[in-house]
Amino acid sequence: MRSGLQSKYAKLKQILTDAGGVLVAFSGGVDSTLVLRTAVEALGERALGVTATSVIHPRFEIEEAKCLASEVGARHRVIEVDPLALAGVAHNPPDRCYHCKHAVFSRLLEIAREEGLALVADGSNVDDAGDFRPGLRALKELGICSPLREAGLGKAEIREISRELGLPTWDKPAYACLATRIPYGEELTPERLRRIDAAEDVLRGLDLKQVRVRDHGEIARIEIVPDNFGLALEPEKRSRILAQLRKLGYAFVALDLEGYRMGSMNVGVPSGGEQSEAS
Repeated sequence: MRSGLQSKYAKLKQILTDAGGVLVAFSGGVDSTLVLRTAVEALGERALGVTATSVIHPRFEIEEAKCLASEVGARHRVIEVDPLALAGVAHNPPDRCYHCKHAVFSRLLEIAREEGLALVADGSNVDDAGDFRPGLRALKELGICSPLREAGLGKAEIREISRELGLPTWDKPAYACLATRIPYGEELTPERLRRIDAAEDVLRGLDLKQVRVRDHGEIARIEIVPDNFGLALEPEKRSRILAQLRKLGYAFVALDLEGYRMGSMNVGVPSGGEQSEAS
């Protein structure tokens, strides 16, 4: 590992060591996997990964998180949450993420207290800036630690360290909750969220990368990386996508020619510089 990166990684480990015990909000993504892996190295059994699951979380991520936690040797718990019980989430306002994060991380703080762990940490990093992410306000209010950010680590560096450590997540695409697929102001329902989850499963099953199905009622607007356009439009794959998504209830299936981009549903929403998750 190059010297500059070694220094930042050492700082990350020291932050976690100094805590004496940490609960990591563990999604199984690139960032939280590095935090959990480092926490285990620094603290052993005094590190705990907790993964929240609900109808707004893609189903495949839960099994991936379980496998990754086992691979890095971490204690791990999966908890069920119900963000749709909150009007500030179900009604899908622009600050939806604030209400969801506040509820989930409040529960994580309770678990940390029960476990005698001094710190609750998330996977935010120094590159998490510029998009509209009101969930950061909840993390600040609750005193959640972001050790990657404190260590000065950006996404490319996190991927590089992860590759050096042999973590399988080093090149994993970014994911986000399924609520980010629905335009603000439109009600989030379990049925609609499950349809999105199933539609994205179809696309991932065809080896398409960085998949998003933006749900506009009867229209499924597919975002994938432009390099995958040719793959998606192969006659057999195109026919399968159309058939499967129409079976799920979409009358129209569109490929967004701009391709995948983070925060595409935030167009027109003024940014307050508050961050919490990619979309």
